[in-house]
Amino acid sequence: METDAGEVCEVGVDDVYDIPSGHDATVVGDEPFEAIEFASARVFAAPADGDRVLAAVLCTDIVDSTAHLRRLGDSAWRELLLEHNHQVRLELNSFRGREIQTTGDGFLAVFDGPARAVRCARSIGRSVSGLGITIRAGVHTGEVEFVGDNVRGLAVHETARVAAVAGAGEVLVSATTKHLLEGSGIALESAGVHELKGLGEARELFRITESG
Repeated sequence: METDAGEVCEVGVDDVYDIPSGHDATVVGDEPFEAIEFASARVFAAPADGDRVLAAVLCTDIVDSTAHLRRLGDSAWRELLLEHNHQVRLELNSFRGREIQTTGDGFLAVFDGPARAVRCARSIGRSVSGLGITIRAGVHTGEVEFVGDNVRGLAVHETARVAAVAGAGEVLVSATTKHLLEGSGIALESAGVHELKGLGEARELFRITESG
């Protein structure tokens, strides 16, 4: 098995292992691979109404990732993606973000406040620019439900929709997040009114400006 961070682990007969999310696995040899997987008790026995909290949700992804893959080829793109993941995790640690999952070429993370989420998004953008790539990001603040190591709720879907509207290098936030950022010193400007797929009426989004 190989994690997104590039760590490699080989398991054999009668081994017991615990691995984080975000990994690839291959079978060595011709014999069938058989394993028993145990889910965390927090996942298996989670109540219908889990631990709901107010959180700032951040969603990022790499702009023009398919074009980068075509230009670089599979091997070089994989190395670039691993370095991107490493840089993102460093920034998440710096801003006390909690990584939920990788989304192919992006990240889903939660924070205890929207200002940290926004500042982290901007710092990620600056960090990965040295790799020759650009990200887009969206931040929304709302109630989420933690189930094991995962998070769910309408706020997660809205964050992904906000991020999808963002252009290259942009960090967009919802109106809810904009109000919560008052007094933070982060400057915003209107990014227009947008219909977010599956979320009903159109709503105004806001762009973090360079002076923020």
